[in-house]
Amino acid sequence: MSEHEPTLRHANVPYYTQWGSPEWVAHIVEQRGDPCDDPHWQRSGFADPQRYRFWAKRLCGLACLESALDYWRIGHAPRAALLDDALRHGVYRVRDDGGVDGLIYRPFAGWAGDAFGIQVEVLPQAPLEEIAARMNADTLAIVSVSPEIRYPDRPNQRRGGHLILLHGRDRGGVWFHNPSGIAPYQADVYLPFETMKRFYAGRGMTLGRAAR
Repeated sequence: MSEHEPTLRHANVPYYTQWGSPEWVAHIVEQRGDPCDDPHWQRSGFADPQRYRFWAKRLCGLACLESALDYWRIGHAPRAALLDDALRHGVYRVRDDGGVDGLIYRPFAGWAGDAFGIQVEVLPQAPLEEIAARMNADTLAIVSVSPEIRYPDRPNQRRGGHLILLHGRDRGGVWFHNPSGIAPYQADVYLPFETMKRFYAGRGMTLGRAAR
């Protein structure tokens, strides 16, 4: 990104955790607490505790999508119903061993475009600075990072495996929401590119709002 690139920051993008409540994330990820201890675990439309426990930890991408849709005032079903629709469109695939493959970018792009009228560009190999530079007044981005990014000051062991929503950038770094983040690295986080690159898997997507 050029050193003369202006700062771009989308204001008031809603933040959603992939669990019920932002303040319960530390209990869930640090203490391995039961996600259903959160009295608001049904907030996203789940009724079955076991289904919620299985899926909530895997729905970082849908949490990012909800943030974008609500920011653009695009109507959508609750997250549990979004998951059902995403499964029908191959965005997630439950394996025979009980694990899950997903969020799968290209099926996601097709589904999100058809269902919500947004344009998703899949970038399977792109520097983080390039994805950040593609953001504009009508564009956000989702990128793959290690979930360890919730502790950016600690050494990390891997890259990728988790999705975050980029909603701003300047010449030195990006602002983002982390659906599994712990305050102060949860909502409206700013990190320099050099820090982000330790966690970044080299792939992502841009989400564009349709022309008004």
